[in-house]
Amino acid sequence: MKKSPIVFTLCTLATVPMVLLTLSIRENKAEQKTIESVPPIKELESRSSEWGKYYPRQYDTYLQTRKSDKIDDVLKEDPALVVLWAGYGFSKDYNKPRGHYYALEDNINTLRTGAPTDGKTGPMPTACWTCKSPDVPRLIKRDGENEFFTGKWSKYGAEMMNSIGCADCHDSTTMKLTLTRDYLKRALDAEGSLKVADVTHQDMRTLVCAQCHSEYYFKKTDWEDKGEKKTAMVVTFPWKNGLSADAMEAYYDGIEFVDWTHQMSKTPMLKAQHPGYEMFVTGVHAKNGLACADCHMPYMREGGVKYSSHNVGSPLDNIGNTCLNCHTGTEKEFRETIEKKLARKDELAQIATDVLAKAHLEAAKAWELGATNEEMKPALTDIRHGQWRWDYAVASHGGFFHAPEETLRVLGTAISKGQDARVKLRTVLAKYNAADYVAPDFSTKEKAQQIIGLPYDKLVEEKKTFLNTLRKEWDKQGEAKGLYDPATRKDMVFKTSYSE
Repeated sequence: MKKSPIVFTLCTLATVPMVLLTLSIRENKAEQKTIESVPPIKELESRSSEWGKYYPRQYDTYLQTRKSDKIDDVLKEDPALVVLWAGYGFSKDYNKPRGHYYALEDNINTLRTGAPTDGKTGPMPTACWTCKSPDVPRLIKRDGENEFFTGKWSKYGAEMMNSIGCADCHDSTTMKLTLTRDYLKRALDAEGSLKVADVTHQDMRTLVCAQCHSEYYFKKTDWEDKGEKKTAMVVTFPWKNGLSADAMEAYYDGIEFVDWTHQMSKTPMLKAQHPGYEMFVTGVHAKNGLACADCHMPYMREGGVKYSSHNVGSPLDNIGNTCLNCHTGTEKEFRETIEKKLARKDELAQIATDVLAKAHLEAAKAWELGATNEEMKPALTDIRHGQWRWDYAVASHGGFFHAPEETLRVLGTAISKGQDARVKLRTVLAKYNAADYVAPDFSTKEKAQQIIGLPYDKLVEEKKTFLNTLRKEWDKQGEAKGLYDPATRKDMVFKTSYSE
């Protein structure tokens, strides 16, 4: 009889955790079922906070991208870039990319997008919004692709209210990953190695990123709107010949495409954008079946709920939950290995920038002395190809991590072509009695911008005027249209390279 209370107590102690565990499992299953259901989100809803009502974990992790708010002035770190981009917007202002939270804000604030005074002024086309906002697919559906890509960047200022978010990658009716930019679909089918019809879910975990993290150009496309002739600048991927730097270079040469003519050397230039996808597919991670999301959006667990982190950033910020899922060793060892490898890439990249900047300045001197087009063309072709390859390697953010061998190969050819250009230019300079010409000092951002004659202070003042006038009108109009989302502007502080 004395054993009964003891047995009862032991049974109770054993039963209570089992009951709690059962309730927890049921609760987690119910929550997982809610997550997997399709909530009532309207088609192409660009306000991410509306999606966050149903997917709070994903939304909360997305909001963490606002912690990546530091402004790193790349032109200050490497003034040679000012010379490389003379006559192009990047010589005015170029910072390292921040988190998705700031993509739209940085696009509006940069000196590159100028200081429009209305919806028809400014230096950039509407296409410059393409990768910055989920308002883009909404507008393409509303206005049509050709109309969207027609006109000036300022045309849609009052419509672009939301930074990169849920509607860029997800179908609101199924929650599945989806491609919201048709130019990627066209490029995939033109390249041919991965047709849109054959895309798998794992492929999609990379391709939704490739919509923006890829090389592109603005293709002039004539069209008619109710009898009115218009020209659209349609975002196009140059993948017809393949995805390598060499293949895209051949494509651009074949159509005689020029992003801009260099202000000093008169070289018909190419500007690489951010060929992350193209570089990634050549590397070991892609060849082993990994997707962008495997490393940049790792899975998280909270209780019995598994979800993908939307705090998109460097895998090195979370090595234990990314890299070390596959690689051996400690976090410290892994980080030290990466730093050593990265230093090699940085060394070659710095050599390339210096060589190419001097080539531009030497070409400018040759023109000044009276060199002819025939004399200059071979060197200018080398400059065009050398800078394209350098830019392709460094503009592919994380490219060295994705494909170190290919990055080093491309940088090596960039240096080679830059040196070839300088040898040819030295011959031309010698013909005009300037064999001993030495390029001017471009060791600081200020000196470099002075060499190319950039009116930096004027550009800054014009930009500030725009930000204090038209920009504020855009926000008011966006709020009146129900597009402005204060939840995704919370704690946002104005930061630029020219305001520090």
